[in-house]
Amino acid sequence: MPAAVVAKNYLDAVERAGGVPVLVPPLAIVAEHPATALAAADGLMLIGGADVDPATYGRAREPGAEDTDPHRDRVEAVLLAEAARHGLPVLGVCRGMQVMNVAAGGTLVQHLPDVLGHDEHRRRVGSFEGVAHDVTVEPGTLAAEAAGAPTAEVRSHHHQGVDRLGEGLRVTARAEDGLPEAIEGKDGRFVLGVQWHPEADPESRVIERFVRAAADFARGRGKKHAGGADR
Repeated sequence: MPAAVVAKNYLDAVERAGGVPVLVPPLAIVAEHPATALAAADGLMLIGGADVDPATYGRAREPGAEDTDPHRDRVEAVLLAEAARHGLPVLGVCRGMQVMNVAAGGTLVQHLPDVLGHDEHRRRVGSFEGVAHDVTVEPGTLAAEAAGAPTAEVRSHHHQGVDRLGEGLRVTARAEDGLPEAIEGKDGRFVLGVQWHPEADPESRVIERFVRAAADFARGRGKKHAGGADR
């Protein structure tokens, strides 16, 4: 049967960080009423999954592209716009980072081996074992704060990546081959996308940092409500 599922390691990572994960299914009603879907949310995390449909960023489908879910693409783009409208912290993981880039007007490389000449970013399909590699992080950025070091060992599992960068974003971490591994917003909000999978790494503090940003947002919203201001 068709299903909307989330790998439990995402949920466990949020819970360990002190957050309560609430799953938002990719339904048409969510796209129609995103404010209702995010009414109780203090942050938005977009997780990994299927390739982003190339039509979303105005490209024809190439042979290396895999399964896509245009409906999910649309729902997540609408949720991103709603999160931006209210200033919610945003974390994009793997596909989630790619959705963030496309939503900002950027494009993707549909099959990295065609461009890079290797498959080091997805060495073993369906597994995070033996896939660790280093990324270099720009100092003084959200990515650096979340990674905790100028060079971080991360776990990747993707065959697509950022091509043209979206408006209002900047690249703040790269792999050894130059591929963007982290992007973030320029406006000071917590808007961070990582091409790697922090939920698959018990040592990673990326999701913990996101949950902390969500807690800060919740406290700020509480103060506004206490003062009589609307969110």
